[in-house]
Amino acid sequence: MDKRDYYEVLGISKGASEAEIKKAYRKMALKYHPDKNPGDSEAEDKFKEAAEAYEILSDANKKARYDQYGHAGLGGNAGGFGGGMNMDDIFNQFGDVFGGAFGGGGSFGGSRGGGQRVVRGTNLRVKMKLTLEEVAEGVTKKIKVNKLVNADGVTYKTCATCNGSGRITRVAQTFLGAMQTQSTCNVCQGAGKMIDQKPADADNQGLKRQEEVIEIDIPAGVEEGMQLSVTGKGNAGPFNGIPGDLIVVIEEQAHEELRRDGEHLHYEAFVNFVDAVLGESIEIPTVSGKAKIKVEPGTQSGKMLRLKGKGLPILQGYGHGDLFVHINVWTPKKVSKEEKEMLEKLKKSENFKPSPGQNEKGFFQRMKDMFQ
Repeated sequence: MDKRDYYEVLGISKGASEAEIKKAYRKMALKYHPDKNPGDSEAEDKFKEAAEAYEILSDANKKARYDQYGHAGLGGNAGGFGGGMNMDDIFNQFGDVFGGAFGGGGSFGGSRGGGQRVVRGTNLRVKMKLTLEEVAEGVTKKIKVNKLVNADGVTYKTCATCNGSGRITRVAQTFLGAMQTQSTCNVCQGAGKMIDQKPADADNQGLKRQEEVIEIDIPAGVEEGMQLSVTGKGNAGPFNGIPGDLIVVIEEQAHEELRRDGEHLHYEAFVNFVDAVLGESIEIPTVSGKAKIKVEPGTQSGKMLRLKGKGLPILQGYGHGDLFVHINVWTPKKVSKEEKEMLEKLKKSENFKPSPGQNEKGFFQRMKDMFQ
């Protein structure tokens, strides 16, 4: 079944602010929370659906890609809560949205670690260059990244500041009486634990740098500047937290002969004067190899031929764009004495005098037809 629109899932407009997105998610997740709907599989599905929507819309990069391309723009790395992540993953990643709801003092449920939260690692950003042929077919690439990982041999101890709760409680006296507030522990970042022992190559959060080769599936039809997200392949989260994402920014290499315009391609074909007069088959490049087209006798310079379906795949939809071949009649810059004599004879022929008819289109009309 097709995924529902994420804005529809959360009941918000496309122009909703970050605060409105968070508020809408909290409302939906509280409504369908498993603690309030025990044994209700439909409520659990809606709970996961809301979490998936929030994961995308709360991430600026994912949201921008979703706003432009819809679910297709997220590829296989869209929110995976509905299938790839379990309930605990959701509780760990978004527990801080709920404050003290469900007796947790900051998490989704009292049984899920009190006020502790899992610290998320930072995202990594890399650029990936693609040829036009790779864009046309889609490609799987391997890249090497230098990222933060959890070091082996790290041991932890309870945070002395929050006593392992992950939160600090403060009591202030006001004219209304004592007022109690809670906030995330600034020492352990809410994890409830601190580094006890670590190897020499680890930092104060138990992390170290390490190279990793990551395989990335690039869908066909991507464009320059598009960003793809590989979930969980960014820097590791401190204290064995959730890793960030790997953001892949697409860079497109210019093709030697073809020019891209969205899903369409353009090619400038130069033919000699004789072939334009008599007609000829010429070879042109496409993203899938060479192809032959017929230049009809009497072809005028500026004529445009359209090869349907010979462009690039449409990322958000089905089918392909077209390949437009622009015919340019080549005029020699220098001619020999013999050639000049032959051309002088042809010049006097009535057949070589310009006599455009009603069906002959000028440059502006051809441009208008192309865009229509």
